[in-house]
Parts: sequence; C-alpha cells; structure tokens
Amino acid sequence: CGMPALALTDHGAMHGAIEFYKACHAQGVKPILGCEVYITTGSRHDRTPASAGGPATHHLVLLARDKTGYRNLMKLTSKAYLEGFYYRPRIDRELLEEHGDGLIALTACLKGEVPSALLAGKEDKALEILGFYQEILGRENVYLEVQDHDIDEERRVVPLIRRLAERTGTKVVATNDCHYMTRDHAESQ
Repeated sequence: CGMPALALTDHGAMHGAIEFYKACHAQGVKPILGCEVYITTGSRHDRTPASAGGPATHHLVLLARDKTGYRNLMKLTSKAYLEGFYYRPRIDRELLEEHGDGLIALTACLKGEVPSALLAGKEDKALEILGFYQEILGRENVYLEVQDHDIDEERRVVPLIRRLAERTGTKVVATNDCHYMTRDHAESQ
C-alpha cells in the first residue's frame, strides 16, 4: 500500500485491533493500535446529561506506544464500558492517569477538548487541557492534531492550533478522519 505504518482508532472500542494487526503484518505495514476514546470532563460515573449541567464528553485519540500502552488501552476501553457507559463508553481523567503509561495522545478532531476550547475562544482553557495531558502522558507523547475535510470549523481551528503549538512547543500531526475505504462501504457506517 506504500505506507510504512497505519493506525486504527475506532471510536470507543478496539474490536478490529487483532484483524487489523494481522492484515497490516501480511502487507508489511507496521500496525499502530489505538482508540478514539470518549473522555468526559467530569466523572465517568456521572450520568447527568450535559444539557442539564452534567459533564461534556469529548474525543481523544490514544495510540499504543508499546505493549504496556496496548494493555492500558484494553483496560481503558473495558472500564469505559463497565464503569463509564452513558450513551457512549466514556473514560475520565482519573482513568487516564491510572492507565496512561505507554500511550501517545492526539488532541483529536473538532470534537476534541482542545479544538473545542479554541473554537469557543478559550485559548487559556485549551492551554490548561493540553498541559494536563502532557503532565500525565509526558510532553513528548502528546500531539496537537489537525485535519482538513473542507469543513469551515476546521479551517478556523487550524491557525489557532498552529498558534498553540508555537506557544507551547508541542508538535502537530496532520491526520485524516477515514471511516471507510471506498464509497460502497459508507452504508456500514
């Protein structure tokens, strides 16, 4: 396929990880196992809807850096279902602190905590959130993520992310939010 490595980051689960791992190895591609987790701004145990003042839920991409990271991803996704499920399997900051070893984080799409804060005009809040992730996972293991899917909000947030990167020295990674390979797979989404 011409790529040296490829990541799979399904939303809230790792159901495809083993099949993905085997398929990548069969093609000589390095598999990067991950998950786009749902992280709540409050406790994973809180079931109060955000519309009623409960905690918001955001996206965060987590990638396994090594076997420890893979084990921690499995723990996080399992606990998200067993302890944090409220419409979606959710983790919270407490769980991430407990199971953050061996993980790399990307700040995710427009639904990520950092991009959401930036779009709301809360650069100091975005800085605080980024600092929290860097403190837990290590500064070198947290990346600001940018995407370009021809969406107005993405065009607005990219320069804000660039400014935050320059201000903090955080590396930026460009990703593509692929949900299927070909148009005929769209129906399964």
